[in-house]
Amino acid sequence: MALSVADNQSACTFIILGATGDLTKRKLIPAIYKLVASKKLAHFAIIGVSLDPTTMAQVFAQARAFIPEADEGIWQQMQDASYYQCMDFNDQIAYGALHGLIESVERKHSTGQNRLFYLATMPHHFITITRQLAAHSIVRKQSTRQGIGWQRVVYEKPFGDSLASAREINEAIAQVFDEQQVFRIDHWLGKELVGNIALARFTNLIFEPLWNREHIDSVQIVISEAIGIEGRSAFFDAYGMLKDMVQNHVLQVLSLVAMEDPKHFTADDLRDAKAAVLARVTIDNAVFGQYQGYLQEPGINPQSTTDTFVALKLSVHTPRWEGVPFYVKTGKYLDKTAAAVHIKFKKVKCLLDVCPTDTNYLTIDIQPNEGMHLTLNVKKPGVFNEVIPVAMSFSHKALFGPNTPAAYEVLLADVIKGDQCAFVRADEIDYSWSIIQQLSNKPKELHAYSRGSAGPDALATLDPERKIVWKT
Repeated sequence: MALSVADNQSACTFIILGATGDLTKRKLIPAIYKLVASKKLAHFAIIGVSLDPTTMAQVFAQARAFIPEADEGIWQQMQDASYYQCMDFNDQIAYGALHGLIESVERKHSTGQNRLFYLATMPHHFITITRQLAAHSIVRKQSTRQGIGWQRVVYEKPFGDSLASAREINEAIAQVFDEQQVFRIDHWLGKELVGNIALARFTNLIFEPLWNREHIDSVQIVISEAIGIEGRSAFFDAYGMLKDMVQNHVLQVLSLVAMEDPKHFTADDLRDAKAAVLARVTIDNAVFGQYQGYLQEPGINPQSTTDTFVALKLSVHTPRWEGVPFYVKTGKYLDKTAAAVHIKFKKVKCLLDVCPTDTNYLTIDIQPNEGMHLTLNVKKPGVFNEVIPVAMSFSHKALFGPNTPAAYEVLLADVIKGDQCAFVRADEIDYSWSIIQQLSNKPKELHAYSRGSAGPDALATLDPERKIVWKT
């Protein structure tokens, strides 16, 4: 059955490489379920690929726990359209068999040769898989975003483990694919309140004229986790918070806060604006920590120097932001699980007998209680010349309800549409790793901190002159 152009976004074969990993069970299968349940996909199939000798039925059984109220009919429909191939990613012959399976599945399920490849693997597999997909014509180079028979490749983060490895991966991709086919995913860009950062700035006159060094005192980006490494010792010990959280999520959020207004809200213009920021970020100071007991975690090297906590003072060297410090804090086993951006405005001239102790803040709560809060000073009841802070709050869940699409559902739908706005371009990856590289030749002192705390005591040394008060 041939697809029309109108049907082109409602048909897709998902080929998940690394299908037995946690990402597939926790995020990808539930996201595909939501797309099918919402009738965004009329024709679909799923092909799982991994080294493990298993079946898609077993993968689905493990994924079911993450869709607690699944409709049995839809769930069965998904299983009936699912296939599995056990293969070593280094086995060239196996790619020929995979190509044959894909073509057979496409004919059976009328997916019109629309192929979405998701590399849910460790980054050291990226180059081999990329080259073999191209060498066996499983993915052909395409220069247009739309068209019948599109072929797109999603690369899960982390994208490399250093500046050198990221450049090597990007060079391998550029040799065989067009950039318009490539979707480097950072799932935080699919979160509603992250997407709201730029829109809130540029569609509200009360914000954009004040969004600069003349009116903003500092910016805090805080991502804290009350949990530990949760059985991911091999991955986490190789990366730590700096390479995992900061290089990806934190710097993407920072680029949205600090970018200049894009020409248009298109993928190329947005990513141009973000890249221009990342090219001008320097690290002024850093504090690293490791929670007590990390070295005793199963699978962790007893001599490990991996950071489980990092705080940074950053500068953005643009006319808009010169002199405004950007503070970052992120870690495992902290006192709470939350992520937010706090924009601290400068103080106004005080005309009162009792001056306010703090200034105005705009807080963007990314998770778990998504929303925005603008802290204002208002008159204290019963007192003529004294003010108190109050928050004007917007709760995303209260206004829009609890069924907002999850990040992976949003992002997979964007890949099917060919929309790259919420995906990371090669130059952004390069700039991000270049920022991390600034710390490579500096000694890293690890400060111990207790579980459930706000981090190590050494956090006070990040910017002693300003004596930062961290928002929570």
